[in-house]
Amino acid sequence: MKRYAILPLAALALLAGCNKSGEGNGSAPTAPAGSVAAVAAPAGQDWTQTVAQTAEGGYVVGNPNAPLKLVEYGSRLCPTCGAFANTGMRPLMDNYVKTGKVSYEFREYLVHGAPDFAPALLGRCAGTAPFFPMLEQMFAEQPNVLPKMEDAGAFQQQIQGRPPGQQFTAWAEKLGFIDFAKQRGLTEAQARACLTDQKQIDALVKYMDAGTEKGVTGTPTFFLNGEKLDNLVTWQGVEGALKNAGA
Repeated sequence: MKRYAILPLAALALLAGCNKSGEGNGSAPTAPAGSVAAVAAPAGQDWTQTVAQTAEGGYVVGNPNAPLKLVEYGSRLCPTCGAFANTGMRPLMDNYVKTGKVSYEFREYLVHGAPDFAPALLGRCAGTAPFFPMLEQMFAEQPNVLPKMEDAGAFQQQIQGRPPGQQFTAWAEKLGFIDFAKQRGLTEAQARACLTDQKQIDALVKYMDAGTEKGVTGTPTFFLNGEKLDNLVTWQGVEGALKNAGA
């Protein structure tokens, strides 16, 4: 069995706090506050509706030529990522991405193994336009999803011998993500096909390996213009880094 189909039971403890780092000053580009100029979107457009997939496997929203490029490596089942999204997604989009100063890219980093594949595959299934609304809604749904992870170790042992796609489907059923996807425009057949799409499964593994090579070890991990923001895991900390960079 391929390694991504195996969920180390010890990894489930990460659900209590995916990134163990505390909030610190971090390392980030510095510039006078407000020194980055706003960039108007093309007529009739809004930068928060400009979404594309990147070569690194993430999805980016905003001005493709934004002077400040924020990248998050995150897990949709990570409570710390959820806290960032629930407090920061709206101000990030409204106050920074809309101005054309900042683009925001989300890259999947599957710290919990098999359970993480289910929402990641479904969240990418519908394509570019729904990607960020579904991401935000998945994080908002965490209070209903994470309690279903309490018996995760025993459940994973029950399904361990199945092929990867069947494991991910079982997790999607258990956590309610198939119904979640159906409520947002996917048919059940489409959702189940996405969960067993070997090409997409292999791609997620490849993208995660690339993140590890960049020094990502937990979620969320942020980069600003290619520089890792060490120990910054909250919206307050990341916004401070954006302001320090001139946003």
